[in-house]
Amino acid sequence: MIYRFRVILDNDTEDDIFRDLEIREADTLEDLHNIITQSFGFDGTEMASFYLSDDQWDQGEEISLFDLSEGEPSRLMNETVINDVVHELQTKLIYVYDFLSMWTFYVELAEIVDEAEGHDYPNLMFVQGQVPDTAPEKLFEADHEDSFDEFDDGIDVDDYNNLDFDENWN
Repeated sequence: MIYRFRVILDNDTEDDIFRDLEIREADTLEDLHNIITQSFGFDGTEMASFYLSDDQWDQGEEISLFDLSEGEPSRLMNETVINDVVHELQTKLIYVYDFLSMWTFYVELAEIVDEAEGHDYPNLMFVQGQVPDTAPEKLFEADHEDSFDEFDDGIDVDDYNNLDFDENWN
């Protein structure tokens, strides 16, 4: 069977940037990594990981390109067959490429089809949008202006005369 994935670049622009890919279900996550990097114009030499994800895109178990763990060995892309981690009930992965730039992609299984005779796989089916020169910056909750600042209590800690404590408490 052939898995058709939509791979979407996580960016905060109005432009949608994604690739539609086809790959055999029995190929490895390393094969999927290779077609993703090639289709987005990366050289594929940076560290990368897939993460299992739920329907809300929460990051789960990591499956890495290389084993860099010091304790328990992590799952590796070249040892993990795609249909072992992606199927009808588990359709989403998060893919992170280049941990310094943090290129982040949402990978979703769109459909499962029969293998077409005469087609080569993996296959880049469709391209939408241009990849920016640098990875989009991630906005975290604490980066928003209206977010709660636990240290913004209006107290000037350098103004010792007006702090409410007894200097000679000890």
